[in-house]
Amino acid sequence: MVQVDISQLSAECNAWREQLRNYREELTQDENKIRQVAGQQLSKDQLQEVEHLHNQFHIQLINIHDLKQSVKIHDRKMNFEQSVFNGTANEDTLGRHENLQEEYQSLEQKLNDLRNEFNDFLSRTQ
Repeated sequence: MVQVDISQLSAECNAWREQLRNYREELTQDENKIRQVAGQQLSKDQLQEVEHLHNQFHIQLINIHDLKQSVKIHDRKMNFEQSVFNGTANEDTLGRHENLQEEYQSLEQKLNDLRNEFNDFLSRTQ
């Protein structure tokens, strides 16, 4: 059995969930901005970009929600295991944690790419 302190993993989960909440707030604000831009005089290409960005915001908000829920369930499971396994994580839990970390990092990269794409679009329409 791999000896990993569950409290460290749980703290990492809490940090991820907090950052996911921040991303959700940012995307919600970006959705409001894109609605304002959509009300302006835009070309057909710009309108297609607005639609694309709006769809991406929606998709990424769903991804944030899903990952946040997965992390929350994982954290609860770890807290249960903490009492059963004297504060250490078993290999399955550690593997699940690593998978969630990879999902988190992948989503974070997608969100950063979307942020850059959106900021580029804003700079071209204002």
